[in-house]
Parts: sequence; structure tokens; C-alpha cells
Amino acid sequence: MKPFWIHSGLALLDVDEHGGLRVTDAFLRAFLERPELAPIDESCAAERALHASLVAEPRRALDAAGGGLDAIADADARENWRLFLRFRDRLLGAPNLQAAYVAIFADAQQAGRIDVPPLFVGHLAQIIVHHMLADSEDGLLLRVAELWFREQRVSLVDSRVVLADLETVEARAGDPGLGSIGRLLAQANVPTKTAVGETDLEVIDRANAAAYFGRDERHDFAVEITHGRTASAMLCDLVRRWIGHLLGVPVRVTTLSAIDDARWRWHVGLDAQASALLDRLYREQGLSPDELRRILLLMRLDFERLEDQDPAVAGKPVYLALAADEQGVLRMKPQNLLFNLPLRGH
Repeated sequence: MKPFWIHSGLALLDVDEHGGLRVTDAFLRAFLERPELAPIDESCAAERALHASLVAEPRRALDAAGGGLDAIADADARENWRLFLRFRDRLLGAPNLQAAYVAIFADAQQAGRIDVPPLFVGHLAQIIVHHMLADSEDGLLLRVAELWFREQRVSLVDSRVVLADLETVEARAGDPGLGSIGRLLAQANVPTKTAVGETDLEVIDRANAAAYFGRDERHDFAVEITHGRTASAMLCDLVRRWIGHLLGVPVRVTTLSAIDDARWRWHVGLDAQASALLDRLYREQGLSPDELRRILLLMRLDFERLEDQDPAVAGKPVYLALAADEQGVLRMKPQNLLFNLPLRGH
């Protein structure tokens, strides 16, 4: 088995007999060493004392008076600690990490807001996907899986949809010594296929997938998810596995070139942009050419068991989509697959 994403934190968790990930003290201590929480030269005595006490006892409950939080001099530091402790208590209050992830969004639906920072939510998504794919030795599949927790810069090249890691692109865009990739992919569209070929971000495919290992945390591979490409089929498989792992619901997912269904009943956008664009298509409001280009991939989901599906739409497919925003960025929200499907009893 080839190691990958070794900094995700998966190795610090215990696994129960059902595949649930159990939080350990070592896992919580790793969060305490993050730059947002680790003391710096300017940290006050109260912050240092709180940090030391939690390193010694990561599950320690704070008293009603704040457990030392109110004594921290820096307001930003106080807020960082409040956010972390709320997140920690969510993890400790759930039977496993997967349940905690689902509960975060279930509660957010009720409250109308999420109370966990996106950084922590993305980290949980990475850990869960890492756990799902822990035995994988397919670098192409793993690169596709990065969509679950890494924002992507979208490039449209001769009707091809190519994704590159947004953070990597932005880092390279400001360095003219790193070739044309940063400058080109930092824009919403790459104008020609040749431009991509001249860049220093390699597009991963079957032939070079093995090279992903050893580069997995550099995020310097681009990937093509055009309908009909291997990576788009892998994305469908990951959607299937994600739903099965977290909801226990078996489904089939395939890519589509278009939605041609006069009896279209249900759809789910895998990001905020896709949700809005699918809503407009469903209402037959029409999209501009630019809006149509922003739809990157269409998929069809079918339930394997009709008893899992809302009886009102039983037997009907669910259409899925990924879309870029107006700046050419894809921000996938995998939680949409957990709460927006037409499940029985929801």
C-alpha cells in the first residue's frame, strides 16, 4: 500500500469494527499545534496556560466562566480558541468522526448557519475521503478526490474542462519564474490547448498516475473532468462511495452530456453555483452562453433500492452538476449529497 496525504490526521484516529473513525487525544493534540492555536512570542500568559493544559488533557471541559478564555488578551486569539473548542466538543459529542461531520451540517440546516470554520470542515472531509480510499493505489482517483477538500481553478480548453488546485495556481501566478501555468490558470479560461501544453502543471491521466505518490501533498497536478474522460467516471464513483459510506444508501452515478428529460423531478448541485444554475434550467428560465459554459459536468444518480427514495419521486433519476463561479473557481460542497437527495423520511 502506497502512503498518501500523511498530514490529513487519519493515522491518529482509531477505527471501530464498523469503519467509524474515533477521535483520540493524539488527534486533538495535532490541532493544538496548528499555527492558529500554537503559542507565539506575543501570546499572553493566559493563552499559554490554556494551551499547555489542553495539550496535557485534550478532552478537558472548560468551566462556565470560560476556562481561561476570557483572560486571553488578544481578541483574535480568543475567537480562534472558541471556534476550536466548539469544534472539539462537536467531535467528542458524536459517536465517530463521520457522525460529527453529518451533524455539523444537519444542525446548520436547522440554525440557518454553520458554526464550524470552513478550514475544519474541509479537514474532516479530507479525512473521511482518505479513510474511504486508504487502500487505493490509483493516483488519478486520488487527484479527483481532492475536489472534496481543495478549491479548484477551472480552465476551458477546446471544450475540455481542466482543473488545477487554486492555492497552487495563485502561489505560482505571482512568480514569473515558474512558467506560464500560473498566469494562464489564474484567469477564468485558458485560451488554447497549446498554452496548457507549455505549462509546468502536468495534467494527470492513466499514463502518469503513479507519479502522484510522492507529490500528493504538493497539489501540482491538473486533472481533466470532461464528460467521457476517465476522471469524470472516477468522480461519479467517488460520489457513489461517499453516499454509501455516510448514508448507507447504494446508488449508481454516471456522467451525462446533457439533461434531456421532460419529466425531470429532482436535482442536486454539488456546489452553490451548480445549484443555482440547475434551478434555473429546471424552471425553464434559460441560461446565457457564459452560464452554460460554467456548467462543468452533468451526472445522473439512480437509487439501487426504491425503498431508500422518497415515494413521491421513486424510480426517478436525480440530476447532479458541478459548476464554476464567475471567477472560474470550483468550490465543491460534498455535504450537499448528504442533505439534498430525495431520501425516504427526509
